[in-house]
Amino acid sequence: MVADTVLGLIEAQDPDAPAIGDTAGRGLSYGDLAALAHGTGAALAAAGIGRGDRVAIVLPNGPAMAACFPAIAAFATTAPLNPAYKRDEFAFYLGDLDARALIVAAGSDSPAVAEAEDRGIPILELTEDPGMPGDFSLAARAGSAATAARPVAPAPAGPEDVALILHTSGTTSRPKMVPLTHANVTASARHIAAALALTPADRCLNVMPLFHIHGLIGAVLSSLAAGASIACTPGFNALKFFTWLGEAKPSWYTAVPTMHQALLGRAARNADAVAAAKLRLIRSSSASLPRPVLEELEATFGCPVIESYGMTEASHQMASNPLPPRARKPGSVGIAAGPEVAVMDEAGRILPSGETGEIVIRGPNVTAGYVANPDANAKAFTAGWFRTGDEGVIDGEGYLTLTGRLKEIINRGGEKIAPKEVDDVLMDHPAVAQAVTFAVTHAALGEDVAAAVVAAEGAEPDPAELRRFCGERLAAFKVPREILVLPEIPKGATGKLQRIGLAKVLGLE
Repeated sequence: MVADTVLGLIEAQDPDAPAIGDTAGRGLSYGDLAALAHGTGAALAAAGIGRGDRVAIVLPNGPAMAACFPAIAAFATTAPLNPAYKRDEFAFYLGDLDARALIVAAGSDSPAVAEAEDRGIPILELTEDPGMPGDFSLAARAGSAATAARPVAPAPAGPEDVALILHTSGTTSRPKMVPLTHANVTASARHIAAALALTPADRCLNVMPLFHIHGLIGAVLSSLAAGASIACTPGFNALKFFTWLGEAKPSWYTAVPTMHQALLGRAARNADAVAAAKLRLIRSSSASLPRPVLEELEATFGCPVIESYGMTEASHQMASNPLPPRARKPGSVGIAAGPEVAVMDEAGRILPSGETGEIVIRGPNVTAGYVANPDANAKAFTAGWFRTGDEGVIDGEGYLTLTGRLKEIINRGGEKIAPKEVDDVLMDHPAVAQAVTFAVTHAALGEDVAAAVVAAEGAEPDPAELRRFCGERLAAFKVPREILVLPEIPKGATGKLQRIGLAKVLGLE
């Protein structure tokens, strides 16, 4: 049986097989990665950092970040942070985490460095070996605060130790800390590997940010759980993606819908690279994938697109459409793929198939609760089920369809509108490439419906025509009062479209 720890996953694989590297095929084997983890554990212990100590990581995407996560997690608790944060944001996260150390690239001028110095947080610089992408060493930054007065004995983390702490997005309230144990993240990694039938022959091209659960678990740890390999990029880049396809020769990649759409916009100009690609599958997660995008992806790349459903509190994956020959249902996020998945009403009653309610989950990959937040935990758990905050319905075959985020449901004078329903209608219009529906303030009704769209290539959407199109397919109260045509819709740090607060961002409030 594979140990329920990150180090156990790594050490269970063929030590000579490729694990983490760059798109050119250079990098670490599983044996190298295990040795790196033990060496990193010793370096942390010498600095007085061990099991349970929280280590903030501020590194760019690439092989070093992909290797740093499991290497640190094997002996301490990782807390990856978005390198694009401003100093005020680093001040909040470093303080909230009570970080014992900060890891940055050697010579980094990140504002995290100045904040850590002011807080007296020791700074460890990571120097990557240019001859072996992914391999690195750690050393105290010159002038940094001293680490612990005395070293600790290096001790590998156990299944119930926290491997990873992430914060919720905090769009409407203070971000909450989500602790994920080794048992949580390894369970999720194995669930994803099983859902995608990953083997050591597979290679993932990672374009997802590695400060996010989708990249960390959906791409990196799922591959390590299967003995497969990861080709790491510097981050998503639609211009370079097709070159990376040719260099890395991956069997799959995983991304959010906006990334898939950006790739489709350039696919025709890279027809040779697309034709040469030998993708076994494409995975989509972190937001609903519009049906037209799924169909175009499959037609373009000639492989199945597997839409999955994940969230941080579930160590990423909860449900996934199955691989062929089992049915994939466009618009659905598939069947339970790891934890138990059910639909619950407000009173805590589990609903039968066909009834709409809040999606709830329980299982080995689900967090036991937020850090030091009893009020949030009381609201989040009912009879052992974690309430996701998403609304959905499960059909008679067990396929889950999301109907909206409960906090995003638009309440127009008592009439409830699921933004995704309006998105789907707008996406059916041939002039629309992207659409996001959101609430705007209304003096009499409280909220009303608005939408922003991005034009399909060569098209010029007319807002009045789009409203008429919606009016033919939706009840009048669901038709957007205003539709904006934008060159690009503002997105969050991980590429997801953000509904909450969008009206303010776009100057409508």
